[in-house]
Amino acid sequence: MRYFVAVAEELHFGRAAARLHMSQPPLSRAIKQLEAGLGATLLNRSSTGVSLTPAGAVLLDEARELLVQADRIRARVAAEAGPATITIGLLGDGTDLDAVRLANAFRARHPGIEVRIREADLTDPTCGLRAGLVDVALTRAPFDETGLTVHELRADPVGAVLRDDDPLSQRTHLVLADLSGRRWFQFPDGTDPAWWTYWNGQEPREGPVVRAVQECRHAVLWNGTVGLTPLGHDMPKGLTAVPLTDMPPSRVVTAWNKDDPNPLIPSFVRIAAATYRPSRQRPGDQTAQRPATGSERA
Repeated sequence: MRYFVAVAEELHFGRAAARLHMSQPPLSRAIKQLEAGLGATLLNRSSTGVSLTPAGAVLLDEARELLVQADRIRARVAAEAGPATITIGLLGDGTDLDAVRLANAFRARHPGIEVRIREADLTDPTCGLRAGLVDVALTRAPFDETGLTVHELRADPVGAVLRDDDPLSQRTHLVLADLSGRRWFQFPDGTDPAWWTYWNGQEPREGPVVRAVQECRHAVLWNGTVGLTPLGHDMPKGLTAVPLTDMPPSRVVTAWNKDDPNPLIPSFVRIAAATYRPSRQRPGDQTAQRPATGSERA
């Protein structure tokens, strides 16, 4: 049923296989076995893609309810066996509205489950997973994924953080080359190399060392340095975020240690996948990140 729901939601066997962290042939075989067992064709397959049959649409509704019930059973059994808890690692940001929706949805699905939160600074994008401090992380990629399972929830466009009086702050968009030669805020030695490289715009930089989001912003405000930020976040007074058109998006992900036995992790991941929304913004569409100039308002 989980395999079928993935294919039915993605309407693409390749994407569903990637979502399930498996290869495509066994997924195709499993769906065919399901169809044979039910005596009904669930999916129309063609060169243009995959679509649900009427029987498949009915099964999708039933399968989703069945999986929800399975999660509840697993959680109840775990609770009977001992105190049911899940520890979630979060990056120290706190402005993501999807995270609020996720908290509400998880609490509604699992009332009585104790949720422990560990907030991590920007030096550890896995939020304590490798140290065994959390069960699952709600964070941003990229980072070293060795030994971890990672599921993408959303991709956010990225912009440059600048002072309002910086000449570049009046631009509607920038490219990384526009920031050449500028000082950037930096993460400390020992920070995950993939994470460091991404937030440095893919090349070495120099500048003040920071550990938290507010420190990043203050480095720009006090020192006139530049840095990157996911767009869609409110900037404090005195700062502007200008879209970068040649910067790959920042991926919001949930991650957990492979083979972790906590029965609440699969439920958390499914609720997160259902709750998080793809970004509606694209690079070049974020002029709302800064006040419009007089000519733009006109």
